[in-house]
Amino acid sequence: MKKIFLIITLCFSIQIIAKEYNVLDFGAKADGVTLDTKAVQKAIDVCSKEGGGTVLIPSGKTVVIGTIYMKDFVTLHVENGAVLLGSPNYEDYTTDTHKNTYKNEPHMDRCLIFAKNATSFAIEGYGVIDGNGYTKNFSKKTGGRPMMLRFLNCSKIHMKDITLINPAAWTSAWLYCDEIVVSGIKIHSRVNGNGDGLDFDGCTNVRVSNSSFDTSDDSICLQTSRPDKPCKNIVITNCVFTSKWAGMRIGLASRGDFESVTVSNCTFYDIEDSGLKIQMNEGGEMKNMSFTNLVMKNVPRPVFMTFCQQRAGVDAPMEMAPYKAMHSFIFSDIIADNSELDKNSAFFITGMPNHYITDIQLNNIQFTISGGGTKEDVSNLIKEYTLETLGDWWPEFGKVGTLPASGIYARHIKGLSIHNFHLKIKNEDARPAIVFDDVVYGTASNIFVNNQVIQNKEIVRKSE
Repeated sequence: MKKIFLIITLCFSIQIIAKEYNVLDFGAKADGVTLDTKAVQKAIDVCSKEGGGTVLIPSGKTVVIGTIYMKDFVTLHVENGAVLLGSPNYEDYTTDTHKNTYKNEPHMDRCLIFAKNATSFAIEGYGVIDGNGYTKNFSKKTGGRPMMLRFLNCSKIHMKDITLINPAAWTSAWLYCDEIVVSGIKIHSRVNGNGDGLDFDGCTNVRVSNSSFDTSDDSICLQTSRPDKPCKNIVITNCVFTSKWAGMRIGLASRGDFESVTVSNCTFYDIEDSGLKIQMNEGGEMKNMSFTNLVMKNVPRPVFMTFCQQRAGVDAPMEMAPYKAMHSFIFSDIIADNSELDKNSAFFITGMPNHYITDIQLNNIQFTISGGGTKEDVSNLIKEYTLETLGDWWPEFGKVGTLPASGIYARHIKGLSIHNFHLKIKNEDARPAIVFDDVVYGTASNIFVNNQVIQNKEIVRKSE
């Protein structure tokens, strides 16, 4: 009897401790028209000041806000059937929310939800956060395009089960944050340009799982805009990606190091640029990454890797950073079906002369392509200047053109192992399956083209 009384008392105490702050009690009209920024912010402020709890956006309500600021120990809970809606007025977004860290993009400096130096906060619920980011509301002509979320120097962040839609720019930017858990979310960002999903810049100890992405730019992006802020200990699993650009991009902004990244059990479909886009530009070191159990459909470049020089960050020095290192990658157990695409469909990995990407494994890969490569394509020269002299833009596949290989083109690599690679070609293709161009210590075994074994000696090797 005493035990039962103790359990009841404990449950009652927990209920008292778990405080709830309904935004309606703080003056929110929640009619989908009235600007309720002050009411929502007051609920957040009081919640944090009183030691934490849940700020509630109630079901059946649409709450319109401009910029709000998350605080310590606050859980923003958007109930099933509720909408937290961004104001269509650019002037409702404040100017003290840090900035976009990429060059030439100050029009994305403002944001809807911001946190700075905050700890232990969460955004959750089966409801919707809608950025209202349509071009009729936000463009360079209207003043700018606010991001949806930006978190700066924060820790212990949870995001769970929420749906994020219609940002005017990136869905989220996580800057120099630690201990991040994202689970069960859905992102749909197609109503405006640069619609990235999750961008982790200089973040550590990140776990993303069980989420889906439909984006107009990179669905997940890892980057390092500061030399002293590495991106490391990243786990991404059980996710679905479709994108107008890349499923996952690692790099571009790459002044700091990247280390210890695993991506597993994910599907990629209808992606216009690349599935895994891995690019070292700005002087950091990139190493120790594993990509396993991936299925791709209509993804022109399942893997696109470059090691070159380009200035990406707004705070980066004007002079190009020196090459550092890019090494230790494993890609295994991948099925990629590009039978419905054109001939510009291949694995493409390239370093630079005397600046090799080193220690790469490609294992257990089934790759289906449409074919269509010609004899002229075989003689294509992938000129160094296409990636060395970029002007003011990124190292993109458009700088390269059609590859002289139908399956894998590897260039300026040291230590490349390909094992159990099965290439199926629907139509005739005059190009060799695999080309090694200045690949030092490169091996290939168990290579099949349309179920026929290709001997190691049949791998085309150039410039060694």
